[in-house]
Amino acid sequence: MKLLLDMKLLLDENVTFRLLPALLADYPGSCHVKDAKLLEANDHLIWQWAQRNSFAILTRDADFEQMSLLRGHPPKVVYLRLGNCSLLNLITQLRLHQPLIHRFLLDPEAACLELNPAPHTSFPVE
Repeated sequence: MKLLLDMKLLLDENVTFRLLPALLADYPGSCHVKDAKLLEANDHLIWQWAQRNSFAILTRDADFEQMSLLRGHPPKVVYLRLGNCSLLNLITQLRLHQPLIHRFLLDPEAACLELNPAPHTSFPVE
């Protein structure tokens, strides 16, 4: 079985770096593209870096979803379809979806996970 230590997320530039501290307990070793010196890099370079370094990509960018459909995995893609929301609400949604994200990252066949707001939750748009 894959260890949780292997569940590293690379946060795309469309996902705030301020999310990272809240994710590290559940996804140790995760980083933001700016930490990997990939800020403003094209999607292809981010994809390759994540693939070489065993990261899943956490993104709001539909291009990565399309890449995963065309190329398969690795890397896996967690596609956030949560709209514009506060950091606190983003953290809440990711925590509510944590079991689903973990199952996805462990699934040898799955390439992309699309996350929508968890049922029975609503939050104001910023």
